[in-house]
Amino acid sequence: MKPWTRWQDWVALVVGVYALLSPIWTETNTGAMWALIILGAVLALVSLWSLAQPGMVAAEWAHALVGLVLFLSPWLFGYADMTGAAWTSWIAGAIALITGLLAVPQSNSAHRAAMQH
Repeated sequence: MKPWTRWQDWVALVVGVYALLSPIWTETNTGAMWALIILGAVLALVSLWSLAQPGMVAAEWAHALVGLVLFLSPWLFGYADMTGAAWTSWIAGAIALITGLLAVPQSNSAHRAAMQH
């Protein structure tokens, strides 16, 4: 697989940037703001890593893990009662988790193909 072509990583990159910027237009408390900024930035960076190195299976698992933490963050950081911030985390986290898991088989194939050469 060529770098910069996997759709799942592009989706995760957009979702990460959205989460990172969402405190601008979404009501947050301190925990929600920092969770969205940090986890959004980490998701965007991991997505760039996955896009640049499509055979790096660890990047896809990291992508899925960040999605899981983002999904759980309203409960972990105490903002489940803040509708906008919580729903942003739940939706962004679910999308990141699902796209990360969907990309794992493709990343495994790219990794195996690279190892044969």
